[in-house]
Amino acid sequence: MIQIDDVLVSLDVLDQYFCCDLNACHGECCIEGDAGAPVELDEVAELENVLDAVWDDLSLEARIVINKQGVVYTDSEGDLVTSIVNNKNCVFTCYDEKGCCFCAIEKAYRAGKTNFYKPVSCHLYPIRVKDFGEFKGVNYHRWDVCKAAVLLGKKLDLRVYQFLKEPLIRKFGQPWYDELEDCVKELIEKKMID
Repeated sequence: MIQIDDVLVSLDVLDQYFCCDLNACHGECCIEGDAGAPVELDEVAELENVLDAVWDDLSLEARIVINKQGVVYTDSEGDLVTSIVNNKNCVFTCYDEKGCCFCAIEKAYRAGKTNFYKPVSCHLYPIRVKDFGEFKGVNYHRWDVCKAAVLLGKKLDLRVYQFLKEPLIRKFGQPWYDELEDCVKELIEKKMID
């Protein structure tokens, strides 16, 4: 583990390989699981504001859930998460003609319909950030649905932190990421990671 400012980063983030392969997984991470995606308190208003831009892309079931309980709920662990449909799909999922799952918010962002990309926890996946009060922990979350992403990451020689450069900068800032890269170089030179 390394520490940059008040952030503790697991070595798995630095030495494991990863690159999403939507052709293989079809966006299963937005469908499977036991709760919605973690949401920061200041993101709730963003999720509510983006509804007009994504509404037509959402399923009827998702619209019903949103109308009934809103865009977020508190899960069994006390975390604020996106609402889900039938204990599976995030309410913000949409599908293409091939059955591949996408984030309706990201789709709207890429089309220039909103300035909000998507919840930072989704953008950071497979990294999970845990708040421990004085410190934050950054860990690599392994999940069977991402096996193809691990293989593609190895093939492309792309590590978790490299694949997630943009969201890590979004969450912690460019100077923080630059320091992370310096730490990785040092760990490689000292043969602490490959």
